[in-house]
Amino acid sequence: MSAGAVGYARENAARFLEELKTLLRIPSVSTTPEHKGDVEKAAEWVAAELKRIGMENVDVIRSAGHPLVYADWLHATGKPTVLCYAHYDVQPPDPLDEWVTPPFEPTERNGNLYARGAVDDKGQLVLQVKALESLLKKDGKLPVNVRVIYEGEEEVGGERIAAFVREHPDRLKADFALISDTELFAPELPTLTVGLRGMIYTELEVRGAKTDLHSGMYGGAAPNPFVALAQIIAGLKDREGKILIPGFYDDVKAPSADEVAAWKKLPFDEEEYREKEVGASKLVGEKGYSALARTWVRPTLDVHGIVGGFIGAGAKTVIPAKATAKVSMRLVPDMTPEKSFRQYKEYVEKIKPEAVSVEVRLIHSGEPIVIGTDNPYVKAATKALKKVWGKDTVFIRSGGSIPIVGDFEKHLKIPSVMMGFGLPDDGLHAPNEKFHIANFHRGIESLIEFFDEAGSL
Repeated sequence: MSAGAVGYARENAARFLEELKTLLRIPSVSTTPEHKGDVEKAAEWVAAELKRIGMENVDVIRSAGHPLVYADWLHATGKPTVLCYAHYDVQPPDPLDEWVTPPFEPTERNGNLYARGAVDDKGQLVLQVKALESLLKKDGKLPVNVRVIYEGEEEVGGERIAAFVREHPDRLKADFALISDTELFAPELPTLTVGLRGMIYTELEVRGAKTDLHSGMYGGAAPNPFVALAQIIAGLKDREGKILIPGFYDDVKAPSADEVAAWKKLPFDEEEYREKEVGASKLVGEKGYSALARTWVRPTLDVHGIVGGFIGAGAKTVIPAKATAKVSMRLVPDMTPEKSFRQYKEYVEKIKPEAVSVEVRLIHSGEPIVIGTDNPYVKAATKALKKVWGKDTVFIRSGGSIPIVGDFEKHLKIPSVMMGFGLPDDGLHAPNEKFHIANFHRGIESLIEFFDEAGSL
């Protein structure tokens, strides 16, 4: 079955890419209210595409927040059901002056397609849709039953889809999930991600005096929330990267010896990673762990922004009344967001300077996850990838978080196959984000083959 569909995909490759560009031109930034209409427009575009290709029961599900897009095709009697997931929302494009070409005007350069959302995750959503189109248009049917759930809030925590999965498990009933929001470990190397770190994203708000104060009149007597916030942050980690929260490492589960041995065979040069991907003079982190271990299987704590006081041009000698920091922690199996947040909150409240108050707020969270490689759907994926790429698949973990994977496992009781086609240097969340065009097309072919392999189980 798959040969005809692959041929269809190749014949329509140019059109597929142009249709991706149409979606990329919609600035569906989910984090800012001014783009709410654009997120809605992107949802409508995705829904229209699903209808056009022959998917059924297409529904734009609206409520608080941004819409979900659902569709299904359930006529493969006796075959497994796959739940396809991706997201159509994107990160803000800032800083705009670092983009070579405008972020929402997709541009081809050097075999890549540059635009915000090109790889995260519109390009990978569209390649799912195009794989389904190729099968439906060429064969008139699908080799498996398919449900689709696409969201518009992944970049702001995914609370809407998490609630939908929890409240409507029957509507999403499936045997496994396909998630296309990951990357290849290296160019030309077919990859399945089998582990993700979890996350807790928080805000720390420190308050001192009841109002902003003049530093000449009150400096030396009034508490300074910025200084207090800096002292709290400095107390969270030591200079070698160890997190100082009591009990934070108690539940960390080490990877297996076989997994570590497999990682050592991956084509990874730590010095090249430092220079070309990180772009720093030196890597940091816990002693005794490789860069891969630090980013895949060790918990971390990072500060993402500090807000407050005066930041305009010139000088204003103000002691601010409050200062806020955004702080996140990446978690690994068997840590839980609930316990880790409690430990963190208690420790912050303990180490804060006496003269200030502090509020610790949880913004969103996600569970860490590890997927077993011995399930039949992972095996079907490796067969499909070898057909297209001509190489054996490597299994990796990711330092990132995709909370929906844990939601699918917890509420739907299904494993996920994380099959993505980005590259490490694609610039997710950064200026000049890109998607290697060859990977877009081979991704479509890989999913066609995967659906076919899954249908033969």
